[in-house]
Amino acid sequence: MDQSGSFTKQLFFTVSDKTDGSKYLCYTHDCSGTLNIGVTDAEDVWRTRITDEIKTQLLKHYSLESIEDCIVKLRSSCGTGNASVSVEVDQVVLHLGPSPKDMAVTLSKLPDDDGKEELKQLLFRMADSLSHCQASEGAKTLYSPGKNFHKRSNEFEPRRQPQRSNGLSTGSRKRLPGDSLINPGTRSKKPATGVAFDDDADDI
Repeated sequence: MDQSGSFTKQLFFTVSDKTDGSKYLCYTHDCSGTLNIGVTDAEDVWRTRITDEIKTQLLKHYSLESIEDCIVKLRSSCGTGNASVSVEVDQVVLHLGPSPKDMAVTLSKLPDDDGKEELKQLLFRMADSLSHCQASEGAKTLYSPGKNFHKRSNEFEPRRQPQRSNGLSTGSRKRLPGDSLINPGTRSKKPATGVAFDDDADDI
């Protein structure tokens, strides 16, 4: 079975109940060539199979040509917020648009045990779909020529020291013998020794 083809028929969207604003997860699943649509509030699950009758109605109502077009229509309705649900006793009605003229699909509630198993399988399908998307994005980033490679490689290179002129760093000067330690560049003065007078001069 082609996994990439099955992923293209999997959709996950949130839809709201217009009466109280409650959110539900709407999803599609390709099971043995048959498209299923499900709705869940993470506790109960409602599901229906897109039969040939429903498929024909969708294609005719929205002037579509294939089941793939139906998926695109559903994705557009849910993605733009036009789709909504209304919860009844044992069923949920998925409205594909805000207008009464838009089609509505009725989903039946699954028994508790079947609902738990469906939620389990739904969780793993969502994880597989997410992993598939991450792997695809990772491959694009990895093999994208020149994308941030030079920038990232420079982060690990040692920083270069400032250029030196004549072997000396800029702003520094080699200390010569006799230079002052306090004021570099000036010669240190020798301490005064005074003037020597001969003792004989005092007798004159």
